[in-house]
Formats: sequence, structure tokens, C-alpha cells
Amino acid sequence: MPADREGLASLLMRIRSEDAVAGRLMEAVEAVPRRPFVPAGVEHPYGDHSFPIACGQTMPSARTAVRLAAALRMQPEHRVLEIGTGSGYVTALLARLAVQVVSVDRYKTLTTQAEASLRSCGIGNVTFVHDDGRGGCPDQAPFDRIIVHGAFEQLPKTFVEQMASGGILVAAIGPAQGEQLVVRHQKQGSRFEHTELFPIRLQPLETGVATVL
Repeated sequence: MPADREGLASLLMRIRSEDAVAGRLMEAVEAVPRRPFVPAGVEHPYGDHSFPIACGQTMPSARTAVRLAAALRMQPEHRVLEIGTGSGYVTALLARLAVQVVSVDRYKTLTTQAEASLRSCGIGNVTFVHDDGRGGCPDQAPFDRIIVHGAFEQLPKTFVEQMASGGILVAAIGPAQGEQLVVRHQKQGSRFEHTELFPIRLQPLETGVATVL
């Protein structure tokens, strides 16, 4: 669609100039169409705002999705754990950058829809897990990169224990209500380096596995 092409071109210009995105991530943004991941009827999928999706959840704007992916500093050999599949758009970007992605969501509806959307884009290196994301995915740990689409008041120990040496974890740190900061935590031996990146508004991870949706 012409509007989608224009929106993508505008996004590419913005993330190149304002966020210094280049290389493989830029190629991933160009390769993954956003249309399959947004709700039906959305006129401008690359607009600078979030969208409501199924199960009462939301998906981030295209620019925020790219900034989250950039925060992970991924390499082709990395294994990635994503908590909160959502629409699957961030998942798709991660899958273009890594060898394997494990994406966990408490809503079976979301993992099913995301899997179909990724398949339509020719992406097959993602394992979807229907589970309570607060526990991570210890059976498949350790992970080189972990991203959590949820807010925490402090770095969650559960995910720290599932990180590989030299690994990076990206999560929103701050109060449950209001604005948080996306923080990159890099594991260096027994210590962590913390880098505050940009403001965001996310909800804490919900409890349990949804039995209906």
C-alpha cells in the first residue's frame, strides 16, 4: 500500500537520523512489513503511537519497537528470550537479528496470531511458549539477550539467573503506575552495568496464564 511505503520511508529516515540505527537492524525494519501485525483497519501502521490489540493489550509504536530491538545490541549467533509476545512485531525484528527467539506470553490468542503473522513474513526461527512470563523460560536458559515488555521497580532476579555471561537484559524500570525508563543491564562477571535509555510507559507483568483468551 502506498501509505505503508511512505510510512516506512519516514520511519527509516527518523531512526537513522535520531536513533543512529544502521546495519542489520535497519535491514530488518525494511524486511519486516508492519501491516500483518497491526489490527485490521489501521490506516497508518508506522504512526508514532501505540495500537490496541487482542486480549486488552497494546503494541508499541514502530519507532519504540525499533529502539527496543536496538537496545539489545544483537549478533547473529545470539539466543533471545522475549517476555510478552504481544502482536509479534518486535518478535519478528528480533528473529531477523538472532539465531533463535523464545517468546513467552500468557495469552494463547496472542502467540497463535503472532505465529501466523511471522509465518506470513517467512520467519521460522521463533519458539512460542504459552506460560506465565514472570518465570522466564529456565528450561531453555541461558540466553544471550532477554527483553521484557513489562515494568519492574528493580532488576528482576528471575531473569538475571537466566542470562549468559556477557548477556544483556532490557526492561522498563520504575513505578508500576506512570513513566519508567528503559534500562539496558549488561552482565559482566558478577556485576552489572546499567544504561538508562529512554522513557516508556508499561504495565507490570500480569500474573498466571490466561485460561480463556
